[in-house]
Amino acid sequence: MKFPGTRLLARIVLALVAVAAVVVTVAGCSLIENSSKSDTAKAKVGDCINVIESSAVDSKTEPVDCSSDKAVYKVAQSFDKKTECAADYTSYEETLSGGTTAFLCLAPNFKEGSCYNESTTTGYKQVECGSSEATFRVLKRIDGQADELLCGADADGFRLIEADPKVTFCTGKPKA
Repeated sequence: MKFPGTRLLARIVLALVAVAAVVVTVAGCSLIENSSKSDTAKAKVGDCINVIESSAVDSKTEPVDCSSDKAVYKVAQSFDKKTECAADYTSYEETLSGGTTAFLCLAPNFKEGSCYNESTTTGYKQVECGSSEATFRVLKRIDGQADELLCGADADGFRLIEADPKVTFCTGKPKA
């Protein structure tokens, strides 16, 4: 004996099961893709990054609180594919199995009074001011403006971030 509407009910149940399977598959793939990223690659705009070990091809980094002395970089932009960063920014690209999993544009987040090592191949890294690695000290940090004329006579250099948010870093020689 057949009941009216059982075919329709079976179709609705099968459709709901199919939709649920698709949702689980998409969510699972997204979780798997995101789990393959490092904590740095998962960082969002405004998060800060510490450089533990610098290398032109395999740097070791970690997200840190932006108030930390170790917060050398702040994420200015985040992309899923390779993009040219502004001249003021440092590029961070993470690849897995030959494909880019994250591409970040990082702005310097120097602290007033702290010393840094600057390398053309590995970027910036926070170091002790008495260290032979120290290449400059931040004498003054001016948020909201990008103008080297704001640096006093004691500054022998500067670094400007002209993209918003604008920042001027007045620099000098590291002291022991």
